[in-house]
Amino acid sequence: MKIISYNVNGIRAALTKGFLDWLVSADPDVICLQEIKATPDQIPVATFEMAGYPYHYWYPAQKKGYSGVAILSKIKPQRVVFGTGIEHMDFEGRNLRVDFDDLSVMSLYLPSGTNIDRLDHKFMYMDDFHAYVAQLRTEIPHLVICGDYNICHQAIDIHDPIRNATVSGFLPAERAWLDTFINSGFVDSFRHFNKDPHHYSWWSYRANARNNNKGWRIDYILVARELEHRLRRAVILPEARHSDHCPVMAEIDA
Repeated sequence: MKIISYNVNGIRAALTKGFLDWLVSADPDVICLQEIKATPDQIPVATFEMAGYPYHYWYPAQKKGYSGVAILSKIKPQRVVFGTGIEHMDFEGRNLRVDFDDLSVMSLYLPSGTNIDRLDHKFMYMDDFHAYVAQLRTEIPHLVICGDYNICHQAIDIHDPIRNATVSGFLPAERAWLDTFINSGFVDSFRHFNKDPHHYSWWSYRANARNNNKGWRIDYILVARELEHRLRRAVILPEARHSDHCPVMAEIDA
């Protein structure tokens, strides 16, 4: 099973930049999208069906043009779960899960901490999400959590760890949370295969950051440790340029 995660920074904008042709070429079995910034009635869903994704699920934020996640699949899931049941998470459309025969795939869009109010909200979300996943894994151990975590895990995951040490996304407390979360029973699929620095999934639109590869790795496919032996490949796909993020991909034996 080929799984891709992609923060598209607006699905309608991405479609105008060739996203659909790229999707057909990339040919994932499942793709998790974040920051769709649209409701299903604003999206040409029939084009995704014609592209080979008859099963598509959209979970927008209640606030128009903000946040939201989606999952497109070639394979019919046994169950689709919208949200977590935790109001402050679900209000912003940040969690969507599909359950297949022997694994479940979640699209996650973890909040950013761009100001002090949002930083407090982010830490609350992180704590509640960790507790939610811990309970979920007692029922669904074969869990794959794809998405934009808005956190760089290690110094090799950011182009300038010294200057960014006090910036949200690379704060010690955020990194410690991600470390604890991964160590609770997950594998960072990309780092499972690649230990090298200078591999990023997000770049600022300012200062020609992408062309200079001054980026952050904040998009992950975290795979339950029970699935580690089934991991076959994991890569970042920086050639896709429909967003300020790029896709990340993992292949797991079905």
